[in-house]
Amino acid sequence: MTRWIDADGAACLLESGMTVFVAGATAEPREILEALARHADRCAEVRFVSVSIPGLNAVDFTALHPQAKSTAFFATRTNRVSVAEGRTDFLPLQYRAIYDYLEHDLEIDVAILQLPPAGEDGNFSVGIGADFAPAVLEKAGLVIGEINSRQPAPADAPTLPPAKLDFAVACERPVPTLPAAKLSETVRAIGGHVADLIRDGDCMQIGMGAIPDATLGALAGKNDLGFHSGMIANGVMALARAGNLTGSKKTLDAGKIVTGATLGDQALIDWAGETSTLAFRPVGYTHDIGVTRRVDNFVSINSALQVDLFGQVNSDMLDGRQVSGTGGSVDMMRGAALSRGGRSIIALKATAAGGNISCIVSALPPQHATTALRTDVDYVVTEYGARRIRHLSWQARAEALIEIAAPQFRDTLRDEWRDLAGGQSAS
Repeated sequence: MTRWIDADGAACLLESGMTVFVAGATAEPREILEALARHADRCAEVRFVSVSIPGLNAVDFTALHPQAKSTAFFATRTNRVSVAEGRTDFLPLQYRAIYDYLEHDLEIDVAILQLPPAGEDGNFSVGIGADFAPAVLEKAGLVIGEINSRQPAPADAPTLPPAKLDFAVACERPVPTLPAAKLSETVRAIGGHVADLIRDGDCMQIGMGAIPDATLGALAGKNDLGFHSGMIANGVMALARAGNLTGSKKTLDAGKIVTGATLGDQALIDWAGETSTLAFRPVGYTHDIGVTRRVDNFVSINSALQVDLFGQVNSDMLDGRQVSGTGGSVDMMRGAALSRGGRSIIALKATAAGGNISCIVSALPPQHATTALRTDVDYVVTEYGARRIRHLSWQARAEALIEIAAPQFRDTLRDEWRDLAGGQSAS
């Protein structure tokens, strides 16, 4: 039976030595997190585990108490210092592997998440944040729900019976939102090149950020698009409302927009709670290769920080520092590779630092981890065009990537490639 308590009472349930899962994305329990800050002594020797989304979730759990511990799967602006200093343990896992780790390999004493109010049947929907919580709700010793009257309860989402909710905290506060990215002319050009690779009837997965937003904005001329992804942004809502995104050609979940969470503004949150064609699913479904390979014409679209001339992708490290996480891009790329008619796209700006640094590099620096292997990569897109490198020889793919590098760096890249390839030219 669920017991109703206040947020301070929920914070006082934590004890030294516990492992506590805290939901991220729009299910972040901010009322209880504020109470934990007021009762910092309860956080000593507690390990917090959370999949915090950069730009949306801004908690550094190690700041709650000097002896608090944290496990993270993304480095964010809030926790990058604690990751660099080793106070937060960063685990480099793909999304599907994170879900498996939470579900099978980690003991969870307490799970804390935000939920909408119970429905007419008495069950609690997981709301518009179905991504990782289902992995831990069956196994957690205690489940604490922050019941937010402003959290939508979509028609098609996993539910939690009241018997599984041990404690509940009532609150009324805005659901976490993500501001729209600013779209430069360069980013719009990249989005246009990506959109040119999308055909009527394709089913898309798309990441978060400026380039994905620009891509969605450039798809107004496409028809009968489908969507299967870990998240949806405002651009997905716009395409659905305009009739471009119907899902009618999908070979799995036909007519449904499949997602795990919303990453957008209040209008998107409201729409997500009212739209019957939205299906909220956990990462164990959205990012499972066995699922995505069954979706014909599945196209994964993700961003990167660097791509080297071998085709290796870096999406989460700069100058030897962890600045993000591996995310779910490789899960989606591999599903797209197995899909009939599927393909994957890595899109990035050709330069950084005001045009002074090339993002197409001869080889990834040795202090950088590789996010996606050269064997995973299909299309690469910059503002200078798109090239498919999957079936190119190593020399031919180097030349193809140089062709879409910024012009001022192309000669240097050719010289560096000649040295790397033992004197073999990329041209």
